Amino acid sequence: MTSAPTASDPRRRMLLFAGVGAAAALSGAGVALLNRRSDAPADLDPAFWRMSFDTPAGSPLPMQALRGKPLLLNFWATWCPPCVEEMPMLDAFFRESSAKGWQLLGLAIDQPTAVRNFLQRTPVSYPIALAGMGGTELAKTLGNEAGGLPFTVVIGAGGQVLRRKMGRVSQGELTQWAQLK
Repeated sequence: MTSAPTASDPRRRMLLFAGVGAAAALSGAGVALLNRRSDAPADLDPAFWRMSFDTPAGSPLPMQALRGKPLLLNFWATWCPPCVEEMPMLDAFFRESSAKGWQLLGLAIDQPTAVRNFLQRTPVSYPIALAGMGGTELAKTLGNEAGGLPFTVVIGAGGQVLRRKMGRVSQGELTQWAQLK
């Protein structure tokens, strides 16, 4: 009669460790592939440049006006703490990098009145446009499959998506992205 392997059986431990190691390797490879895929340059759909959004003041802001220069596109909302926390850093990036050809557009996924009230209390020097809930769909087409905020997209001068970032951006990322064109 043969006994079943026990937890102290060396063969069982070896198989367990091998299984855990294989799972970790596959998980790491999946994350690396996802990050690589999200950072691979991809041309924007031409329909993106035909879009237009209203500014909080009510004037239209056509995306075509932003074509041809590098663009940092930041999806945000007034009710999103990480969005609000990163705004001063984005504002500093805009003020420092606009002379080097960089543009920044904040697309608010929010109610127009909430955005106007917020910007009266917390003004920024970069343009803000009202994307409303339709902005969530736009963000998904740009790679934000989870629909979370903040979501930032780096678009090169040639119209390619160069980087995507879910969550609050860091100063290091902005510095690194400023080297892209």
